Amino acid sequence: MTQPDIFDRSLRALRRDRMMARFADHDFLYRAMLDEMLDRLADVQRELPEALVIGCPDATARAALEAMGKRVACVDPGFAAARLQGGVQAEEDALPFADDSFDLVLACGTLDSVNDLPGSLILMRRVLRPDGLMLAAFTGAGTLPRLRAALMAGEGDRPHQHIHPQVDVRAAGDLLSRAGFAMPVADSETLTVRYGDMLRLMHDLRGMGAGNMLASHPPALRRNTLIGAAQHFAAAADPDGRTAEQMAILYLSGWKPDPSQAKPARRGSATVSLAEALKRKD
Repeated sequence: MTQPDIFDRSLRALRRDRMMARFADHDFLYRAMLDEMLDRLADVQRELPEALVIGCPDATARAALEAMGKRVACVDPGFAAARLQGGVQAEEDALPFADDSFDLVLACGTLDSVNDLPGSLILMRRVLRPDGLMLAAFTGAGTLPRLRAALMAGEGDRPHQHIHPQVDVRAAGDLLSRAGFAMPVADSETLTVRYGDMLRLMHDLRGMGAGNMLASHPPALRRNTLIGAAQHFAAAADPDGRTAEQMAILYLSGWKPDPSQAKPARRGSATVSLAEALKRKD
């Protein structure tokens, strides 16, 4: 049976389109993710000449990869972003590319709201050539704890789900392995952003296309709910009146398997015991 969508696909594309007009005013999270992935890519010795960028709200990723001598294609869930970058509008779980098309897939900031994350990772592996690299970054479990708590407090005894479900780093690592990547790595970092009021945080989220896009369509927040939530958010402020909110960023990497890749040693094949190795370090 087909699983029901968690996210409204049309609303997701609309959120991406609406953010484009003033994305540069709210792009701090995207830039933090992209900068970190580009730093990690700089440590890779292989050339990886053909690259696919998934999530292209501006030209930054394309320009950075082209500066490395790569040929770049772009895909985005939103029509406006895809058109602006001369790319293709598509969902990550329905990539319109043939197998073995790219040496590098770089997915920045969109996988937190894709309906089929395991399927998306499988497709990213399939469009890679053997020994190609996938790098991804998106927000995961531990993101927006203050806002989540404030909205629950504002709604009282009948809270609704306004914050998206989130993947933790362990589950992300398991998904990489299940998707068939070699040398899978999943790690995380927390970005702390401080706000003078809750509405400014919500304004930033809308500006980066991260508003609620759940298919269940929770009811709109009422005025008294917002007032109560804002008071709860403000009560958590530091002495300077600003509340610290957290963005937990997951970073994923993996290689498409290839016979040339190093293989882990066969279990039990070691010629020196761990105890002996530790003695040699003393």
